[in-house]
Amino acid sequence: MQWTDVLATRNSRMKASEIRELLKLLDQPDIISFAGGIPDPALFPTAAFSKAFETAMTPEHAASALQYSVSEGYKPLREWIAGEMGKIGVPCDADNIFITSGSQQALDYLGKLLISPGDTALVTAPTYLGALGAFNAYEPRYARLDAFSNETPEAAQAEAAEASDGKGRVKFAYLSADFANPTGETLSLEGRKALLARADAMNIAVIEDAAYQSLRFDGEAIPPLQALDIEAKGGIENSRVIYCGSFSKTLAPGLRVGWVCAAKDVIGRLVLMKQAADLHSPTLSQMATNFVAREIFDEHVAKIRAIYSSRRDAMLAALAREMPEGVTFTRPEGGMFVWVTIDPKLDAAEVLARAVADYRIAFVPGGAFYADGSRRNDMRLSYSCATNEQIDEGITRLGRLLRSF
Repeated sequence: MQWTDVLATRNSRMKASEIRELLKLLDQPDIISFAGGIPDPALFPTAAFSKAFETAMTPEHAASALQYSVSEGYKPLREWIAGEMGKIGVPCDADNIFITSGSQQALDYLGKLLISPGDTALVTAPTYLGALGAFNAYEPRYARLDAFSNETPEAAQAEAAEASDGKGRVKFAYLSADFANPTGETLSLEGRKALLARADAMNIAVIEDAAYQSLRFDGEAIPPLQALDIEAKGGIENSRVIYCGSFSKTLAPGLRVGWVCAAKDVIGRLVLMKQAADLHSPTLSQMATNFVAREIFDEHVAKIRAIYSSRRDAMLAALAREMPEGVTFTRPEGGMFVWVTIDPKLDAAEVLARAVADYRIAFVPGGAFYADGSRRNDMRLSYSCATNEQIDEGITRLGRLLRSF
């Protein structure tokens, strides 16, 4: 059978993740990899999780841990998350929290919830590759979101009309306001307020991907977009912002525990999707995450922040020393990434081929992070899984490689 004869049209927009393919390089021990953008497994709180899973299997908890559960998610965990959201300016309760199998599932559900074929999604350029993958299945068009623009609401309305063009409407803006993947950039307070004003003028939702928010190394913390919107509108039920959080970068990604914080109307619709898709995220993972979060979250996050901050500093120092003239790079205040822009005549994918073959270093070419594939001379470097010594050596090799061009 020719399966292409029966596949839905959306399949033509679904592509393999370049990052997932590059993760295979991590199995080659002689390669210094800046590609993954994943947490360092040496920093996982394994003892705490071992204790948590043992507790989950006691008579008190085992029946619940191994049984079907509610689609909203394990209530004690949702209550803990609601308390944490309150600490960052988002007063809410457990009914405003929806547990997902990682924040990637949240993006998939939100694409399903908001996008009809031909609708427009506003995304930054570059933007998180996984978000494009999640949204693509629902056949949107993309328009560029210049989150740092000071456009007036009137200009935003005109932009919305032009992007819609009679073929659908603009539905949402998607971005990471803190230490974005891939650039590491953070949106200023003024930029956040301007973006919310534009969203109000365009009457669109805002999806705030906050996967890295807890990993601030220096600088002043800025309220999330959702906190600012709630403050302006008097409560979460009036907010147009949908906040996506995750334990993947703070505790452990393998458990696949993320969450959505939003108005109850949004949460109720997501619950219906969950019931149709996988009923609920694994209760055992949620229960263990709840035990560990309540016991060590603040202490553990402080520990990993210190280590990742040191690695960030090592990478920025090496880049400043080794990069040829004309190469620029971001200076993130947190997160896991530095974004490097090289000579516009170069294609970073071609540079990567030589980097792996001749210099035994790896990174992610930047082209995949652009919805329209418009740029090829950027690269994403992650410092999360390399030691300071590996970072210094790897960036030295990268400098030699770029000078060879």
